Amino acid sequence: MTLLVVGLSHRTAPVSVLERAALVPEARGKLLQDAVSAEPVTESAVLSTCNRIEIYADVDKFHAGVAELSTLLARHSGAGLEELTPYLYVHYEDRAVHHLFSVACGLDSMVVGEGQILGQIKDALAVAQEQHTAGRLLNDLFQQALRVGKRAHSETGIDKAGQSLVTFGLEQLAGGGAGGTDIAAWARDKRALVIGAGSMSSLAATTLVRNGIGELAVANRTVERAERLVQILTEPGGPGAANGLRARAAAMTCVEHELAVADIVISCTGATGLVLGGDMIAAAVTGRDAPLALLDLAMPRDIDAAAHRVEGTRLVDIETLADAAADAPMAADLDAVRTLVSEEVAAFGAAQRAAHITPTVVALRTMAADVVTSEIARLDGRLPDLDDKQRAEITQTVRRVVDKLLHAPTVRVKQLASEPGGAGYAEALRELFDLDPQTVAAVSRADVRSTQHGSGQ
Repeated sequence: MTLLVVGLSHRTAPVSVLERAALVPEARGKLLQDAVSAEPVTESAVLSTCNRIEIYADVDKFHAGVAELSTLLARHSGAGLEELTPYLYVHYEDRAVHHLFSVACGLDSMVVGEGQILGQIKDALAVAQEQHTAGRLLNDLFQQALRVGKRAHSETGIDKAGQSLVTFGLEQLAGGGAGGTDIAAWARDKRALVIGAGSMSSLAATTLVRNGIGELAVANRTVERAERLVQILTEPGGPGAANGLRARAAAMTCVEHELAVADIVISCTGATGLVLGGDMIAAAVTGRDAPLALLDLAMPRDIDAAAHRVEGTRLVDIETLADAAADAPMAADLDAVRTLVSEEVAAFGAAQRAAHITPTVVALRTMAADVVTSEIARLDGRLPDLDDKQRAEITQTVRRVVDKLLHAPTVRVKQLASEPGGAGYAEALRELFDLDPQTVAAVSRADVRSTQHGSGQ
């Protein structure tokens, strides 16, 4: 089997292509199911964010896997295969592991070092588990990626290299650049509108509240979700409780009214069309003294790019952020994170290779135990006068002999299998001991079921 990832991101594709290729939430489950239904694929997971779309898979044929995953990405997105192909990247085996671990650490993010990607990776694994498309390999891979990402943030200074996309965007709105921009001084006592109530919108609302926003409206297609977010922000102990935040939930039909009274608007929904059109924005700024600050974190975009040309507005969107992030300062700690990633990739590869031979070793020991049981039963027929104590002593002796004979080769074969190029040792062991392939396969299936049932994060 081969671990394969096919995708595109802000590093390889222009925002216009990413926007057309973006997957709506409903499409992700169908993509996962179609992937595992394809001949070369046995497991699949999709990581889809505002600036990347990637599909991870365990495949038994590399070239067929690349072709199948590329075709599926195009089929389930809004872009054709010919349009996507020039921007797609392909990683396999250790390079695929290295890629995901780097993504988890924030090394591949638009804002290097941001931590929100960890939540997105966790969500990608949860969806694959719900769809039953993640087996042992992808469960192990994504769970380890989460651990590596957490290590990077706790053991290195990568947090100093960047921040969340929300904070970076607000810095661009507040002062046109990251670094010394005081978001709190800029946002204090202003009125804000957050459109959407998902993870990114919740982060945006929380960030605004912690920076002293005076009034907040949360608009969402499902008003109950907006109400829940408002409740979390304003309840005792919440981020807005101390400063007496005035907050309310609103239906999407009220967005035009809320836009007219807002100073700051952040939008991140799953809508496939524009949420704020150019005419609506132009009408909202007519006759007002204060400028309107717009931050669009959605992919595809929520806010009409025509807002860039509307006097009295400042729009920061994914394309703006991509240009600004290219000039963001890099921390010296990035080298430490890269070293950590390389070490973790090597450890993961060794563990996977060792795990690959485990079912064969278990099957060998099961066969040996069956031989011992059979021979003891045969001995009972030939020596019926043995008492229980004698029979037990003979049984223990035979088992000790078998265990000692198998101990050194099974320990050694696990060591050899964990090294690069060690995959062939499992096959050699099966051939030498004439192991039943069905027995080995049964052990593997049981291992996968155990992984799936015990993989909660």
